[in-house]
Amino acid sequence: MVKESIPYLAFVGRSKTGKTTVIEKLIPALREKGFKIAVIKHHHHDFDIDIPGKDTYRYKQAGASTSIIASPGKVAVVEDTARELPLHEIITRYVHDDVDLLLIEGFKKENIPKIEVFRQKEDGTTPVCTGDKNLIAVVTDESVKTSLPIFTRNDVQGIAEFIVNRFLRQKSSGVP
Repeated sequence: MVKESIPYLAFVGRSKTGKTTVIEKLIPALREKGFKIAVIKHHHHDFDIDIPGKDTYRYKQAGASTSIIASPGKVAVVEDTARELPLHEIITRYVHDDVDLLLIEGFKKENIPKIEVFRQKEDGTTPVCTGDKNLIAVVTDESVKTSLPIFTRNDVQGIAEFIVNRFLRQKSSGVP
């Protein structure tokens, strides 16, 4: 299913709870510890990241099913799919083996480890993944009843240490 060699962790929660911000702050904290990070974001609606008028956009408009742009330091792929790709297929196609950790935003129904980002005014009274056996922690500034570790939104170093200890300990200690 999912590449076994790469640890992965999903950040889940309702819209506008700060998932993107938490991940955005975690990436440099984990990179400072020497880890290479990849991120996948799930979006519930169609999206377009291509820029109207640019060559790759024009290729897609002309009917290309895939448009790829490559430069000395980056590659981007815009690919039509006949169906929503399952997470494991996205990982297999696009995540390389040299990545130390894959952070995932969304995919809350997947059977993978999750940290919920919870904001009461957005979510209501309880986290959305309450009872999910894959939920391993909660990020919130609210009072939440749980036996799981709770981190505040600004405790980026605490969240990073939790992730390192849980998923990356062997790599951080120099053990292959």
